Amino acid sequence: LRQSEQQVEQIRATGEIAPPACHVARYQVKRPHQSYWYYKLHASDPIFKGANRSRRKSKYKHLGKGGSAAHVEAVMQVTRRILIDELQQAIYTLQQVLLDLGNNSAPEGKSSASQK
Repeated sequence: LRQSEQQVEQIRATGEIAPPACHVARYQVKRPHQSYWYYKLHASDPIFKGANRSRRKSKYKHLGKGGSAAHVEAVMQVTRRILIDELQQAIYTLQQVLLDLGNNSAPEGKSSASQK
């Protein structure tokens, strides 16, 4: 349990973490003689600052071409979020097991069924 909690802290220390429910999405822009692939950070709700000084929030944050600094950083942020989410789920599961073990320890000679 402690080890998992330490891993979460280590991941948090490595850099920014993507907001929950975000992923990196690829989209294509077509021009008359070419097409280009770009990337964006996509959230389930509008959380990003809008473009052109708009006060409205957006679900998307433009990242540019694949391999750009913004694209690589967004991938790392999403990766950190996924790792933390999985570790927190494992921590929760371990805490539940510890609670179950504490509740199921019966005095000698009595079964756990007789405690109910």
